[in-house]
Amino acid sequence: MTHRAFIILLLALAVSPGICPAASAEAQAKLKGAVNQVLAVANSSGTKAAIATSVRPLLQRYISFETMTRRAVGPGWRSFNASQQAKATQLFTTLVIRTYANKFTPGQMPEIQYRAATEPASGRVDVPTTVVYQGNRYTVTYRIEQPGWLITDVVIEGVSMIANYRSQLDATFKKGGAEAVIKSLESSVSKQS
Repeated sequence: MTHRAFIILLLALAVSPGICPAASAEAQAKLKGAVNQVLAVANSSGTKAAIATSVRPLLQRYISFETMTRRAVGPGWRSFNASQQAKATQLFTTLVIRTYANKFTPGQMPEIQYRAATEPASGRVDVPTTVVYQGNRYTVTYRIEQPGWLITDVVIEGVSMIANYRSQLDATFKKGGAEAVIKSLESSVSKQS
């Protein structure tokens, strides 16, 4: 290897640390498959009310709702007992699924353009996309992590879904502990019924 080629290789590694094309490709392929399955099921659901029920099993296969809930609650999560963690995860899952299902209209499929995935840390891949839906364009990045390349966050127009919920749930926890978080989630879910 020439001295020049060696320097170019070092510069490439410095510019893109931790990039593993195989990991990025595997995570992105899993995401594309998941999105296609969820959209097909949602589109065939007939009504908005039926979407949340029909896509839930698929979303639970591709999204780590336990990780999302833990991160959305923040440091207080460690003080939840196992029963409270399970209840909070179940409620948070329902809240997220219903929130996004309510934004989807059967028969109106989004156009999704996937851009090059990056690996900001070992075991994590970010897949940026551009979504055009009902005449609006959105930048959406999916954060996917090992084990299993599961979605652990969705960043829409630069705003992390986890950070958004955390600003609410962490404050609720600081005021009333685990039970206050669970009551807040129950209230949010009941408002969607």
